[in-house]
Amino acid sequence: MNKDSKIYVAGHKGLVGSAIVRKLKKKGYTNIIGKTHSELDLTNQKAVRRFFEEENPEYVFLAAAKVGGIHANNTYPADFIYENLQIQNNVIGMAYKYEVKKLMFLGSSCIYPKMCSQPIKEEYLLSGYLEETNEAYALAKISGLKMCQFFNKQYGTNYISVMPTNLYGPYDNFHPENSHVMPALIRRFHEAKVNNAPEVVVWGSGTPLREFLYSEDMADACIYLMEAYEGNDFFNIGTGKEITIRGLAELVKEVVGYEGKLVFDTTKPDGTPRKLLDVSRLEKAGWSYKTKLRDGIEKAYEWFENNYIV
Repeated sequence: MNKDSKIYVAGHKGLVGSAIVRKLKKKGYTNIIGKTHSELDLTNQKAVRRFFEEENPEYVFLAAAKVGGIHANNTYPADFIYENLQIQNNVIGMAYKYEVKKLMFLGSSCIYPKMCSQPIKEEYLLSGYLEETNEAYALAKISGLKMCQFFNKQYGTNYISVMPTNLYGPYDNFHPENSHVMPALIRRFHEAKVNNAPEVVVWGSGTPLREFLYSEDMADACIYLMEAYEGNDFFNIGTGKEITIRGLAELVKEVVGYEGKLVFDTTKPDGTPRKLLDVSRLEKAGWSYKTKLRDGIEKAYEWFENNYIV
């Protein structure tokens, strides 16, 4: 990518997309375009076709998606598979039609089987059953990854897929019911602190292990691969380090400064017991994470305090 190349970031207002835009600007890229959902509905094929015809972007980061935590995925599975497939089909299809030079598709670590060996290598894809609570979302993301590989194989395109671990940071979704675990905990502990609540209830047993990556690091990895990698491999993006949900909750509680009681509701689902990505392929390609978990949580909470009204 040249510094004046026209770069389209789909989902530029979201957690990942906004981080990619900030990182591109920091690196000196000057011709970045993005459209809000009200300006461009990516599930509308005619609208997407018109956008590509008029704007003719040279590079595309496909970071737009319908996302959510366990509750949202469990409650709206039809929406998750339909909307994500529509977005992917339209953007990848039009990128090919209008001869985009390079495209990056952002998937998710939930594409891997629920009970596969740990840490999770890229080659474990499609080797077992998916986690039931987010199967619809995972199937859509697997389809997007495979679509990129098949377009490369049949048409000689230059499409890359990346599978990030659990992400958090500025512009995250802090919805009280439909958010992922990190922003949900940040909001819950903040509200409890403000309201002097005696306890905070966290879903599940607290025993599942999870890996977390700060969104700015994710953006750095994406841009690095767009600049440095060509091929038909896809990449896990993560830290290679994990923490229990209990440990995470205690860390967020400490950062937020909440002094009440922490309670775990074991009647609620835990989800996948462990999900740690093997990041050796990415490290061999020349990239590794920089932001430590506590430092990232402090930055995310600072952004939340300054920008989110609850």
